[in-house]
Amino acid sequence: MSSHREAPEISKDPVADNADVYAFVSPDAPDTVTIISNFVPLQNPAGGPNFFEFGDDVLYSIYVDNDGDAMPDIEYQFQFTSTIENPNTFLYNTGPVTSLDSPNWNRRQSYSVTRIDGGSKGPHHGSPPGPPAQGGPAFTSGPTRGSVIGTNLSCPPCNIGPRSTPDYEANLGSAAVHSLASGERVFCGQRNDPFYVDLGSIFDLGDLRPFQFAHLVKPAGADMAAPGVDGTKALNIHTIAIQVPIAMLTNDGSKPASVTSPASVLGVWSGAARRKVQMFDDHTNRKASSGPWVQVSRLGNPLFNEVIVPLGKKDEWNSENPADDAEYLPNVQHPELGGLIPALYPGVFPNLGALTAARADLVAILLTGIPSGIVAGFQNYTGSRYADMLRLNVAIPPTAAPSPYGILGGDLAGFPNGRRVADDVVAIELRAIAGATYPLVDSTHTFVPDAHAGDLTDGTGPGPNRYLTVFPYVGTPYDGFDTPAV
Repeated sequence: MSSHREAPEISKDPVADNADVYAFVSPDAPDTVTIISNFVPLQNPAGGPNFFEFGDDVLYSIYVDNDGDAMPDIEYQFQFTSTIENPNTFLYNTGPVTSLDSPNWNRRQSYSVTRIDGGSKGPHHGSPPGPPAQGGPAFTSGPTRGSVIGTNLSCPPCNIGPRSTPDYEANLGSAAVHSLASGERVFCGQRNDPFYVDLGSIFDLGDLRPFQFAHLVKPAGADMAAPGVDGTKALNIHTIAIQVPIAMLTNDGSKPASVTSPASVLGVWSGAARRKVQMFDDHTNRKASSGPWVQVSRLGNPLFNEVIVPLGKKDEWNSENPADDAEYLPNVQHPELGGLIPALYPGVFPNLGALTAARADLVAILLTGIPSGIVAGFQNYTGSRYADMLRLNVAIPPTAAPSPYGILGGDLAGFPNGRRVADDVVAIELRAIAGATYPLVDSTHTFVPDAHAGDLTDGTGPGPNRYLTVFPYVGTPYDGFDTPAV
């Protein structure tokens, strides 16, 4: 799982659990970048009577570093407010909801968007406490320069079923895309989960079904290859998506044309924070919170905290900035999974099993970006500071026929150049850890990737009707009435 339940504490707090981050040059609007951050993972579509939503007491942030120091130069903050129209019914909706202002929609959610420029340090570095938040946080920008660029923006309701939310995308999903006067477009609400993975096999001792016949442990019936089983195929998630003109993100206010220009590379990650003090207010029968914001979740590269960070440090990692990630360098240079793969598939990866050198290729992919001269016509290097961020070169245009394997598939517009919603990050990172990318960075070494290093996959892939060709690019959420029958 990319980051759906990656750390002990945040797995207990799904509304603040940062599940996936995507950043790419928009295919239908190539003068813009789209950044997506997903929360509230593993939603069963039949989620009534209390359907899923963002946390009113969570501060959600998308960060952009445009000068290579792994600190936010631009921050977009999203804060949500839930309202109940009729507190005397148990129903989420009292009839068909055919528009965002339908009187039949009883439990609705809206949000504000704030942009902070000029070196925000993020909420976990001690914004002034401001007034206590009663059921929702009060924004205080402190010493940063924040501009509220959107208020009272409506989320769509969850997709309940054809009677409650008929023609969902036409009536509700597309209507919840808001164009802001400052130039951005935003969407916040339920979507189907774009991330695909055979979750059941990955955590059953790494038994990749297409290669289960070679696994160390072979139960009855596991003597031949089998297709992957997509564990998120029929699950929903909550998406925060923003589309921003490229010139509003770069450090010189330009849309870079040169791939080699340092201004062309952006570092992207997102986070979620809660107030430091949480209490229960007997007078209102609700939670109240106060104090500075404290980061409880973050995400840059997929699977970093999931697979690279050891269990005892996962919660700590969630509380830190990318600029503090140097302590995880040894875990990237010598990933635990790199030793497990040859042990779990004996005789298949002998070269990987004998490799003891530090993995400079993984350091480039995950912590510094890839310098010029490694991949022809490409670089997304942000400097020598080790930091887990998605690194996107905005001078590389979208690909007409994208490969889900990104750069490994010869497609320079895909992961690890940012990340698109359909990129097969599980296969890409499995192949990289297995040694397929090692010779690219360390050409002087005698290491030869094992024959199957470039074949590894969990057997899943992009599914039909899972994505949109236009913003927010993530497909219509599955409805609760029909999905159990799938």
